[in-house]
Amino acid sequence: MDVHKNGILKTAFILWSVFLLTPSAFSQEQHPAEAKSDSNTLRNKLMKYGTFHAHARSFVMATDNANPLTDYVAWGLGAGIGYESPKWKGLQFGISGFFIFNVASTDLVKKDSLANAYNRYEIGLFDINNPQNRHDLDRLEELYLRYNFRKSKIEVGRFILNTPFINMQDGRMRGTVEEGAWFEINEVKKLKMEGGWLWRISPRSTVTWYTIGNSMGVYPVGVNEWGTKSNYAGNIKSAGVGLLGITYAPVKQLKLQVWEQFTENVFNTAMVQADAKIPLSKTTDLQAGLMYVRQDAINCGGNCDSSKTYFTKGSSSNIISSKLGVLWNKLDASVNYTHITDDGRFLMPREWGREPFYTFLPRERNDGAGNVHAITAKLSYAFFNGTLKPSIGYGHYYIPDVKNYRLNKYGMPSYNQLNVDVRYSFPKYLKGLSLQLLMVYKGKLGNTYSDYRYVFNKVNMFNWNFVVDYRF
Repeated sequence: MDVHKNGILKTAFILWSVFLLTPSAFSQEQHPAEAKSDSNTLRNKLMKYGTFHAHARSFVMATDNANPLTDYVAWGLGAGIGYESPKWKGLQFGISGFFIFNVASTDLVKKDSLANAYNRYEIGLFDINNPQNRHDLDRLEELYLRYNFRKSKIEVGRFILNTPFINMQDGRMRGTVEEGAWFEINEVKKLKMEGGWLWRISPRSTVTWYTIGNSMGVYPVGVNEWGTKSNYAGNIKSAGVGLLGITYAPVKQLKLQVWEQFTENVFNTAMVQADAKIPLSKTTDLQAGLMYVRQDAINCGGNCDSSKTYFTKGSSSNIISSKLGVLWNKLDASVNYTHITDDGRFLMPREWGREPFYTFLPRERNDGAGNVHAITAKLSYAFFNGTLKPSIGYGHYYIPDVKNYRLNKYGMPSYNQLNVDVRYSFPKYLKGLSLQLLMVYKGKLGNTYSDYRYVFNKVNMFNWNFVVDYRF
């Protein structure tokens, strides 16, 4: 049923694009009077005052695992187009879609014989549910109706969100998108309220839309607290996710956030965060941040069969994350620390987004772990009016032993990580074109018991990324 609906929607999107982009495709040559009359049609008004946007993306990724484990490389190429109508009595609609091609890759389906595990990173450029599909990778991403009033809005349909725990996590070809109802209120100065109810999600690295319950388990599921493979994929019952966020900036130097995320019948996540900039001189600011996150199971955590649940009944987790740094001219430097207590695992469906902690570095997460101590140092500098921005991040992540299943869901050993990220945005005539080179190294700090399962795609490895984006 869902495949049939997606086919209809994709066809509608293509026809709509042709309809807008070729206003006289189905008409004969017009006389001046006819052309003047035609300029008052709805189609021409939509073309004149609406907004088109397009995005082309090339992504080459390679993973160099420690010998004798398997190495991988892949090149994804894709493009998309979108349209947002003008406002009419506060109403407007939007639509967008994207397609992807697997230009070239090593075999992403074949298991590594020593680790008995599959590719982890490159497969995410395409469709993790069907990695052998190299061409028919398209997705209708946005299709919404929005009502604007004053400085606020309400929208229903498919859209893209950026919240602490549900976000694009845009580290592959396309990010995560959502379906539901969303509002944003900006009527009080310095105060923003946003929230809504989501009933479907299309995770990054997929082209399929899932109900909230079925979206949990699309990615690898790890092990349960007793050390056997988790069995929650396809077994979680949830009517949806409710979110509410309040952001208050009483002064320019201070921003306060409170977020509540209620996943019906599964778990609840609450977050409070404060970020401050304290001027030390005309060119220097001290920056500081503090975040607290609390999670609690709801009912049976998704399924009353303990072998099929996502969040163990009665369990909870607590997380504190902090940041201290300096902004000096175009230099941004910080030291960051995160502690997940040993009360239980921090659980965040990887299908929904990336974690918001200050210690986060791309290509690894601390989801599924408890009793974690993470410390990172980050440094970036902007050259040539901000067009060239190199950055470096280095961190140590101390996680319980890989055989401590209660606090280590994915068998991730303690590790150190180095990220070197260089980005360049072209100015003037080539504005919209950008390049990114990202190198990631993860080294082993914890015991892997001479078991390749705890090394393959996890530690003692390099991950290389070269991305070309053009947005217009």
